[in-house]
Amino acid sequence: MSEQPSGDSLHPESTRGRLLVAAPALLDPNFDKTVVFMLEHSDEGALGLVLNRPSELPVAGTIDDWASVAAAPPVLFVGGPVSSSSVIAMATVALDDVGEGWNETVGRLGTVDLESTPEEVGGIDRVRLFAGFASWAPGQLEAELVEQAWFVVDAEEDDVHTHDPDELWWAVVGRQPGELARLRNYPRDASHN
Repeated sequence: MSEQPSGDSLHPESTRGRLLVAAPALLDPNFDKTVVFMLEHSDEGALGLVLNRPSELPVAGTIDDWASVAAAPPVLFVGGPVSSSSVIAMATVALDDVGEGWNETVGRLGTVDLESTPEEVGGIDRVRLFAGFASWAPGQLEAELVEQAWFVVDAEEDDVHTHDPDELWWAVVGRQPGELARLRNYPRDASHN
């Protein structure tokens, strides 16, 4: 039912630049119905950003330099349960116009150095700011993938900057082929099932 990275269970391919979609059976409240964009995945562990947990904290008044290019909704997102006082910024850029301070993750998506201004980086279409991140120790994510706690699927550029984070989980599973698409009918509130 799940699409997993190819490779054997001991040496799966990296999930970098892809999405982890929480399986309904994943009961950890930090990750219930989450979609995680993977920034890194190697033998040393993995790191990603939860894309669908907006906070109430506006970017304006928090990190003012970046408010003008913040994607709607223009609030800080909770990127995960680790290091919630740190902020990681993901930007979509015009590749032919970007300068220093942007590091490609995949395609036009990458992280930006918040010590720079949007003008210094250049080419920024939009940015999303994440407080905290999700991380896995070496082998931990691989074990969770074997247990089918996550579905690994391709990311689309708009996933990182979704304007409707509450519906992202259903939108991502709904665009998948085969059995996984049937999860788009999964109840928003299991108590109404």
